[in-house]
Amino acid sequence: MSTQQQTPSRIDKSGAPSMSDVAALAGVALGTVSNVLNHPQKVAAPTLRRVQAAIDELGFVRNDQARSLARGRSSTMGLIVTDIGNSFFVDIARGAEVGAQKGGMSLLLANSDNDLAKEQTYLDLFEQSRFAGILLAPFEASTEGLERIKERGQPLLLLNVATPADKGCSVIVDNEYGGYIAARHLIDLGRSRLAFVGGPDRLAPLLARRLGVERAIAESGGTVALEEIIVTAVNAPEGRAVADALIQRDLTERPDGIVAASDLLALGIIQRFQNSIRVPEDIAIIGYDNNNAVWDSLIPISTIGQPGFEMGVRGAELLADAITNPATHQHQVLTLLPHLMARASSVGHIDSAPAPLAL
Repeated sequence: MSTQQQTPSRIDKSGAPSMSDVAALAGVALGTVSNVLNHPQKVAAPTLRRVQAAIDELGFVRNDQARSLARGRSSTMGLIVTDIGNSFFVDIARGAEVGAQKGGMSLLLANSDNDLAKEQTYLDLFEQSRFAGILLAPFEASTEGLERIKERGQPLLLLNVATPADKGCSVIVDNEYGGYIAARHLIDLGRSRLAFVGGPDRLAPLLARRLGVERAIAESGGTVALEEIIVTAVNAPEGRAVADALIQRDLTERPDGIVAASDLLALGIIQRFQNSIRVPEDIAIIGYDNNNAVWDSLIPISTIGQPGFEMGVRGAELLADAITNPATHQHQVLTLLPHLMARASSVGHIDSAPAPLAL
């Protein structure tokens, strides 16, 4: 009686080929398939080729989530940023990817869109998926969900918002210094009636920028006045609304220099000033972030550049150390310095490309 070779089952109950299916097709033990996937150097070349051929034929894809559940954590970091439309956070993401790769890890990016509920959803998702650790670049420092995750042992690092070193690691930019050098730039240009356009103060980076501006004003010995114009968001529409109000004022009641808490605010102001107020002749303007969304502005915008890429790299490196060396890792707060980039909105048209200026 003739016999017919029995074809092994090639899919598991979920409809996807399993490691058992690969082992059956290749005619090897399940442990051999595991070694091919995780320790190929331990497998003889002919066997390695046979198992890889079975993997290709079946279209097998390893289930890293299942592996994470089995060993307690994965080799993936999660990064949550507040606004992927802001090039500062794009720079952070690119740097974090580099830092994660240096630590032999991968990175998954999520965008909260300035929504605390959405941010918390991603935090819960990353925790449930047992990611190795989480990088969080929030717009607001909401501590309730963060403390819960830390209490459960999930490595968590804050970017752009400081946390006490005894509570965990964070990487921040010295926003107070950034506000200070922005105001000093306008004062050194001879501007004596400054306005700071920003807020709300509950946002730590924006508060720090305002405090830096106030420090520069205080150093002027009473020769420079400061007006604070509070906005509800640091975007172009809010900037246009501020400009509309300033246009209605008498000439002597207008500032001659504006420090905007973001480049988008500065862009909105400049857009509305066209044909009404000359920039920088009547009012010099400097923004904050070096946001590439405004690089094509009709008047190039002076700004405070932030080291977003370096922030992402350093943050991912610190988190990787916390993940791989929990016994020896020491929490720390790294502070990076921003730099001044003078452009036409404050100094007039210049022939050369913008470059950082030392103060």
